[in-house]
Amino acid sequence: MTQEEMQQAAPDAITVLLCGVGGQGTILAADLLAKAALEAGYVVKVSEIHGMSQRGGAVTTVVRFGRGRVASMVADAGTADCVVSFERMEALRNLAYVKEGGYLLVADERIKPLPVAAGLVKAPTDLDKRLEATEATIIPAGQIARAAGSPKSANVVLLGALATRLDFPLDVWKDVIAKRVPPKTVEANLAAFDEGYNFAREAALGAPDQA
Repeated sequence: MTQEEMQQAAPDAITVLLCGVGGQGTILAADLLAKAALEAGYVVKVSEIHGMSQRGGAVTTVVRFGRGRVASMVADAGTADCVVSFERMEALRNLAYVKEGGYLLVADERIKPLPVAAGLVKAPTDLDKRLEATEATIIPAGQIARAAGSPKSANVVLLGALATRLDFPLDVWKDVIAKRVPPKTVEANLAAFDEGYNFAREAALGAPDQA
């Protein structure tokens, strides 16, 4: 099916590409996004996971959702409404997927991918400058998560930031998170989500209140 046919099948479909490295919670974030979209009444497709999910390996997942039939979860270059990156270098690596008028949310994290750590390739020396040129929104997700009492919830912080751009009711997001994360971490994860949401709104990113 061509890209044009896909758009005709689901003209309102939204494509979100999540990328990071193994151990950052990228897969969980994609699952939470997909479940929230379903609860909000969307038809959802989730891609296969590309790359290696062990710590240090690149992980990329695509979530597509729309009110009509979503024919495919494939994201070609220039078709993602949003790229949510859990790490700066992965943001740059997946930049080509952002469509014209799309946006890039990036966690302020730096993790050397396996090829760089092994000395097989060199990391770009102008990474920050190139990201700045994209007008990406840099989010101190790790710092926010630690302040919320859940250091491992940077992924949920990023979902909070993403929530300012989507029309899902906030109670849908929170219900999905509460049901999916370990019971002992629910309160901290909800706090992380709220802080990510507030950070994005304060950065003048968000949509009108959805409460």
